[in-house]
Amino acid sequence: MKTLIKNAHILTMNENMDTYENGYMIFEDDEIIEVGVEYESGKVIFDEIIDAEGGILLPGMVNTHTHIGMIPFRSLGDDCKDRLRRFLLPLENKCMDGELAYSSAKYAIAEMLLGGVTTFLDMYYFEEEIAKACDEMGVRAILGETVMEAVTCNSETPHGGIEYGERFIHNWKDHPLITPIIAPHATNTNSGKALKRVKEISDKYKIPFTLHVSEMDYEMDYFRDEYNMTPIEYLDHIGVLGENMIAAHCILLNSKDIELLKRNGVKVAHCIGSNTKAAKGVAPIKEMLELGIQVGLGTDGPSSGNTLDIFTQLKLFANFHKNENQDRSIFPAKEILKLATIGGAKVLQMDNRIGSLEIGKKADFIIVETKSVNMFPIYDPYSALVYSANASNVHSVYVNGVGLVRDKKLKGIKLEELREDLDTQMKYFKKMAVNYSID
Repeated sequence: MKTLIKNAHILTMNENMDTYENGYMIFEDDEIIEVGVEYESGKVIFDEIIDAEGGILLPGMVNTHTHIGMIPFRSLGDDCKDRLRRFLLPLENKCMDGELAYSSAKYAIAEMLLGGVTTFLDMYYFEEEIAKACDEMGVRAILGETVMEAVTCNSETPHGGIEYGERFIHNWKDHPLITPIIAPHATNTNSGKALKRVKEISDKYKIPFTLHVSEMDYEMDYFRDEYNMTPIEYLDHIGVLGENMIAAHCILLNSKDIELLKRNGVKVAHCIGSNTKAAKGVAPIKEMLELGIQVGLGTDGPSSGNTLDIFTQLKLFANFHKNENQDRSIFPAKEILKLATIGGAKVLQMDNRIGSLEIGKKADFIIVETKSVNMFPIYDPYSALVYSANASNVHSVYVNGVGLVRDKKLKGIKLEELREDLDTQMKYFKKMAVNYSID
């Protein structure tokens, strides 16, 4: 099937950052075959012609770190001082199961698609069920089963996620849209032996692995007291740092840590929304980027950052990093948008397939309409996307050449039905949550 999109303001996000104010793009089945300006009608017969009506056409957003099974926890315990240990983890162990994770995943995917996210990396439990949800929704996903030293809702034995994760990799390794990985929870919730085993699995299957790093004060205290090291120094010491590692958060880094990340080719998932909401600090992204470390944007889970759209992260990134560096001119909008598209694709090692609109790449793209009240006037489309736009401006979303959102609505899926299904699955959870004390 051959499709033409015309009358679009195209941001290719390619190496030259080419733009076409009155541009067109042609894709056939799942692949982009032509991008340019002022298409001459009559050259080719198309199966479908889409008029973007002056909207902004750009690559789909890439969410490099989230936990989509956490929708039931959204808005619950938001102001709890130690939400993770005193609230989230205990409730997960009491209530989370495969059916709830599956229903949560479908609802979360719907939210991301409606917000222009076409690719995401997920770390959670019951990833088999989550993978089924992704397959049914037609989204591109990188999925990793959580590994923890403690017993979890999906493992009756410590580090049971390793065995589960390796089976999961075997089951999904040949899927066209789903990339199975493995995901140790954090530096301080796994033994050194388990982390080294994860690295071996990553090397064996040539896949990424991801974990939370240098995020918590108590994490930093533990490694200082036990090893006289930072978490990054410890990972380097045991030989776990490497180019397949995606380190989430990386808030509490020193200059040596940053050098170690660069030397070992580690990628970073930056979650400015959840980090600042939790008052954990602002990661030294300026220093990372200056050294050439690959950085992408992440929402974190809906219980941490509350929203799964990247537009929110774009604004928060601009505001916090300009303020942190006391420089209004730092991080121009064009550079921020790169982190959400081609930058995220590079973090996930998928930039040969997605992240920019180029011939031969997959047809993963979005159209942001420019007719809403908040989208006029537009002098700079990059600035409009970062500072003016929001998820409600996303008009169309395509993944692998398939239209999943048109006219701001999911195609072939009713959001109300996803919500009703999740609400049904949440009945036991809501009863437990109401009776659970965070004091």
